[in-house]
Amino acid sequence: MANVDTALKDIMTSVEGTLGAALVDYNSGMALGTAGGGRDLDLSVAAAGNTDVIRSNARTMEHLGLTDALEDILITLGNQYHLILLCTGRGKETLFLYLVLDKRNANLAMARHQLRRIEAELEI
Repeated sequence: MANVDTALKDIMTSVEGTLGAALVDYNSGMALGTAGGGRDLDLSVAAAGNTDVIRSNARTMEHLGLTDALEDILITLGNQYHLILLCTGRGKETLFLYLVLDKRNANLAMARHQLRRIEAELEI
């Protein structure tokens, strides 16, 4: 089992093309931990903004009468992928992992697979 810091370090080292990662509480919009990022990638701002993305998506699903669980959200930019993975399991119901990948160096399928593995090992 991995704690927040260990999980984020694992993401940074094992997911090819990672520019930054965060574990976020979508009730508050606060990042519980971040790794990577920098001047051009403020992970705290991204955490708060992506909280709104999750809330909006959940409202839309409710209005549509969809009862399926939201697993992840992918945002594709010109040079980056932004992946939001909602956490599951006891104590993690209001959390999501946020991952920013360099599109040129990343394998999206492998990144999703690795992120799910890391999320499963995450212990809060």
